[in-house]
Parts: sequence; C-alpha cells; structure tokens
Amino acid sequence: MENKLKNFKITFDFVLKCVGLLIMLVYAILMAFGSFMFDPLSMFWRSLNIFGNAGEINIVIRVISYFIFFLSASWIIRFLLKLASKPLKKGKAFVDIFCSLIKCAAIIVLAFFVLRTFGVDTTAILAGIGILGLVVGLGAQPLIADILAGLFIVFEKLFDIGDIIVVDGFRGTVKEIGIRTTQIVDAGGNIKIINNSNLKTVINMTNQLSLAICDIGIEYGESLERVEAILKTNLPLIKEAIPDIKEGPFYKGVAELGESSVVIRFVANCEEGSKYQVERDMNRYFKLLFDKNNINIPFPQVVVNQPKTFNGATKNQESDAKEFVDEQKTVSKGIADGEINNI
Repeated sequence: MENKLKNFKITFDFVLKCVGLLIMLVYAILMAFGSFMFDPLSMFWRSLNIFGNAGEINIVIRVISYFIFFLSASWIIRFLLKLASKPLKKGKAFVDIFCSLIKCAAIIVLAFFVLRTFGVDTTAILAGIGILGLVVGLGAQPLIADILAGLFIVFEKLFDIGDIIVVDGFRGTVKEIGIRTTQIVDAGGNIKIINNSNLKTVINMTNQLSLAICDIGIEYGESLERVEAILKTNLPLIKEAIPDIKEGPFYKGVAELGESSVVIRFVANCEEGSKYQVERDMNRYFKLLFDKNNINIPFPQVVVNQPKTFNGATKNQESDAKEFVDEQKTVSKGIADGEINNI
C-alpha cells in the first residue's frame, strides 16, 4: 500500500510538472505572437497582455496572466541558477538562499499586482506594511535570527551543500540550506531539520582529510619484530589495493597491551565520505596478510593444550623491524594519532 501511494505521488508530481510546463509554453507563445493573432483592441488580448494599459480589461484574465507570468519567471530563473550551480563544488548554498529569496520576492510582487488590479491602493498598503513589519519584527526575533544565521553560514562558508557535518552528535550530509532551516541527511536516509540559529556547534568533516584507524591484535607469543618486518614489505602495497586512501597507511606501533593480544595500530588519511569503508578494507587486507604469514589474531579462549612454539625473528628481520619502525615514525610525524572525537 505504501509503495502504491509513493508511486502515485511520483506520477502525480510528474503530471503536474508537465501541465505546468505546457501552460508556460502556451503562455509564452501567446505573449510573443499575440499581437499578430488577436485584434489589438480586443478585451482578451488587452487583459492577457500585462505590459499593455489601453482600454477596459477582464480582471479574471489579467489576474490569471499575472499568476502565470510571475510564477513562470520565478521558476525559470531558479531552474537556470540551479542548473548553472551543478558543476560547482562550493557555492550551492548561496544559490539555494538566492533562489528562496527570488521565490518570496515573486510572490510578494504578484500579490501587489493582483491587489492593484482590483483597485486597491498599494501605496497605502506599503506604508501599512512598514509599520506592521516593525511591530511583527519585535515579536519575530527567532525568525529573524534564523534568517541572519543562514546568511552568515552562506557568506562565511562555514559549510556547503554536500559537506559532511556533525551537529549535536548527528552526523550527516548537508542536503539543503534554506533561509530559515538547514536539512541534514544521515547514512540511513534520515533527515534532520535544524533552525539555522541553533547551529551553534558544528564540526565540518569535509574541509580536511579524515583519519581512518585500524587496530589489530596479535598473540603475545608472536615475535613483534617478525610482524614488523613483514609489514615493511607489504605496507606500501595497501594504498594500491585501497584507492580511497589519500595518504598512508602508516604503522604507528603498539597501541595497547590487551588482555589476550598485543594491539598494533595503522592509520591512513582519506575523504570523510569513504572513511568507514577504508577502515573495513584495511581490516580485510591485514586479516588476509596475517593469515598468509601465519600471524594469529587471537580471541578470548581457554588454552588446555601445550603452548605453541612461535617463530623467532632472524637477525635480518630484527634489523628490518627497527629500520621500519623508525621510518614510519618519521613519515607519519604529521599524522594525527590516538582516539579522535567519538561520534
């Protein structure tokens, strides 16, 4: 039932857009060639042509003409602006704000033209709106704060549409920045709508490369130097195997002496959008690498048999391990380490 309603809504929206485009096309043709198609003194043409003032007009036709003209002009301008902004990586938020202002302006101007058609004195209305706006403004401070905050977000480039941000523990991609609210969609498709003035603590995860951390445990009886010597040979191959890695991966040494394992850490820099996939890919790669070289990844268990005899490191492996550890400390000196903000 839910799918049927969804399909009906999609079909209805499509039909509605087609009808709207057809009306706009017919109106554009009439406005372009109406002077050749109709008698210039006919009431229909005088009423339809909003740029003409001569003679008596039909109010209903003139009002309909105003609606089609202003709403069509607003839609075309907004469509062209959004189309032009598609290739841009930044600045889409500014286009969205500008489009919202154009839409509001079109509705306001339309209202004034319709009122003038009915003989209402719009000058007096403007004066009244100024006084009313002052009164309403005093009671609409939250709304004004949201609008100003939205403008500051856009002009100060705090974040843009498509950026991944964290707001009060909610992590998601910015879907829309409006005049009053900002919409953020998480990985599950859930949309959080937040008033712009409430976006006080925002973490923009997109501006810089993000840190992917991979912690893997090895058995206490395993030779750490043998493992490090193996890593020295295979670590450069991981970036080729995982294209999403921008820098690294780097071996950061022993992160923890756990209850049943020695935990060693690897880090890599990548785009925020691919961070978790990079961590999963690194886990897979190291698991396969350790299996291939008989390096056990332990799990909690009770040992009732004779302890296993582990392979010791050769002199060459000890030398390679020391050289590898020193090299990794040098090349990853500027890379963050340890736990970052838990999200």
